[in-house]
Amino acid sequence: MIGSGPVVGNPIDPRRQFLYGLGASVGSIALTSLLAAEDSPRVAAAASGSPLQARPGHLPATAKNVIFLMMEGGPSHLDTFDPKPELDRVHMQEFVRQGKQKSAMESGQRYYVKSPFKFTKAGECGADMAENWQHLASVADELCFFRGCQVDSVNHPTAMYQLNCGNRFGGDPAIGAWMTYGLGSVNQDLPGFVVFPEISYPQGGAANWSNGYLPASFQGTPLRPVGSPILDLSPPLGVSRERQRKNLDLIAKLNAEHAALHPQHTELQARTDSYELAFRMQMQVPEVLDLSREDARTLDRYGVNQPATDAFGRKCLLARKLVEKGVRFVQLYNGTWDSHDFIERAHGNLVRGVDRPIAALIQDLKERGLLDSTLVVWCGEFGRTPDNGIRGGTAYGRDHNPHAMTMWMAGGGCKAGHTIGATDELGMTAVEEVRHIRDFHVTLLRLLGLDDNKLTYYHAGRFKQLSQFGGKPIDALLA
Repeated sequence: MIGSGPVVGNPIDPRRQFLYGLGASVGSIALTSLLAAEDSPRVAAAASGSPLQARPGHLPATAKNVIFLMMEGGPSHLDTFDPKPELDRVHMQEFVRQGKQKSAMESGQRYYVKSPFKFTKAGECGADMAENWQHLASVADELCFFRGCQVDSVNHPTAMYQLNCGNRFGGDPAIGAWMTYGLGSVNQDLPGFVVFPEISYPQGGAANWSNGYLPASFQGTPLRPVGSPILDLSPPLGVSRERQRKNLDLIAKLNAEHAALHPQHTELQARTDSYELAFRMQMQVPEVLDLSREDARTLDRYGVNQPATDAFGRKCLLARKLVEKGVRFVQLYNGTWDSHDFIERAHGNLVRGVDRPIAALIQDLKERGLLDSTLVVWCGEFGRTPDNGIRGGTAYGRDHNPHAMTMWMAGGGCKAGHTIGATDELGMTAVEEVRHIRDFHVTLLRLLGLDDNKLTYYHAGRFKQLSQFGGKPIDALLA
């Protein structure tokens, strides 16, 4: 039966293969027509066999590249960039929270927790920053803080998926995949979307940088934090570049013959493209990832070779080098900020590890004339509560909070030196410029010259988009 789904590529049943191909051909004609009307540059790129070819966006852009600093685990806005003096007054007061819509983490016997960190006004703009952000304070006037964002989940994997991919249930393309789908890549010898994970992948795993239902060419390329960043970066001993080239040419010929019989299998072309990209990367990647050519001042500035800052300092410096080479989207992971207990010690160590590298990244981008065209984003998957649950004692920590979180941007056309939105007096929920994460996603795309309503892909019977079903840009964040 046709409805049962044909076994594609079965040479024993050419009649079924013919019927499948006929249906695919007719459907392809109709779909191509629809897609062409919707977004012709991206359709043309797909048809040309060059999915990463650079192409224009839908709107004038202020940013060309993104460096996304992902603080996995949920940093506390109350102990970083959103001070709440009222918590000093109610510190250690106990209460009981109940409600049908409250999670087990939010319910039961609770107590309020003041911040262990003092706050200061940084820069000419007077940005609120915990005083242990000693280096970031020096670039406060470049930052645009947003306190009005909200998400839907208190669970790490689903919240990570929603922040990275727009869909908390996973399976959708990551922001970097959407960006490279929309704009392509300037440098055809490097991936358009690069990820620097921790040794342990974030909750939700590699799906956080997946291509989802987009062609495989748009997936993120993770670089290993220990050892060779990419396995098999150099050819085996005794294998010359000429021999590699001949092998790839033979593989490409065989794959092309197979692809002609199965035009509906786009994964095959993506695999072939990945072989070719890997071949070209062997020439460029070693140079890009080699920090030995950086001068001592630059290495010291980023905190490279210093115990507390070496790991994240290397990531930030490599991110700068990659955007210099034309990589569209670079995501850096740092974790885990999930400080349920002893937040002074936990957040104190985490801030110490990223403060110097992040400040150096922003200063370096500005000095090189790259900050105007590079959008830097700092955030976690949700915020933290002003209170904590009693779990065998009263250690000063915080639980997950989807109703209030602080994120910031720098460069790329954001409104530098401003703080947009606000939370209530205890920091439990956003009360000004309250926006769902989908609106933040739409705003990022807008800065890149992409219209979320036009950046769509036909899948599972409908056109899909990063925001899921539409959103509005947060104009207050735009310069």
